[in-house]
Amino acid sequence: MIKFFQTIYTIYAAILFAGLMLILGLFIVIPVMISDKGDRISFFFIRSWAGIWSFLSGISYQVEGLEHIDRRQPYIFIFNHRSFIDAPVIPMAIPQTLKALGKKELSKIPIFGWIVGKFAIWVDRTSTESRRKSVKKLVDLLSKGKSVVVAPEGTRNDTDQTLLPFQKGAFRLSIETGIPILPMAVIGADEIMKRGSLLLKPGKVRIYFSEAISPPQPSETAILELSQKCRNRLEAMILTNE
Repeated sequence: MIKFFQTIYTIYAAILFAGLMLILGLFIVIPVMISDKGDRISFFFIRSWAGIWSFLSGISYQVEGLEHIDRRQPYIFIFNHRSFIDAPVIPMAIPQTLKALGKKELSKIPIFGWIVGKFAIWVDRTSTESRRKSVKKLVDLLSKGKSVVVAPEGTRNDTDQTLLPFQKGAFRLSIETGIPILPMAVIGADEIMKRGSLLLKPGKVRIYFSEAISPPQPSETAILELSQKCRNRLEAMILTNE
């Protein structure tokens, strides 16, 4: 019986998700098509979409550590990716306009892929050339003072491990540009959509930010050192707050 009601709730949440995206999609996309500076207007509507969907779906957010974010400073945000609902979590938690590095497969989702594609850099992780081009685009964004968000695990964590092994891209990017890494721990998203299931349930997502981590000077070991430092920090944040 519980699964029946959860299925009904999931269908309701999915229809609401798509409906709000259809209603607000043009308001999200048009400003950035007109001007690069239109992203502030676009993000107002992105947060409106995420906020309305979350409220009507019974999902709430608790955000701590915002004092660590200087809104005038670009960052490379990294987070633990454990649920598909991270899509609304990110704009609800991060008080900046930004772009995300996303898997190319998501770009094929009707409507969602087109809208989110205006704020994402799609990458085919099996292609060296695709990864190279995505890094170049991220460097260009950071040089313009824009923040980016990356899931350094490279994919959704469906295991019992706290974190999957980190990919090197975000840390190489930080060292090359001098932009600090800002860890973001997302707790509870995988309770709303459990591992191995497409069913949703209402709940609370808690998001914690830590102090930014400045990159070291370039060296043969710099990427590994920065990666390990960020991994240790993020893992400690997750274990402390779970």
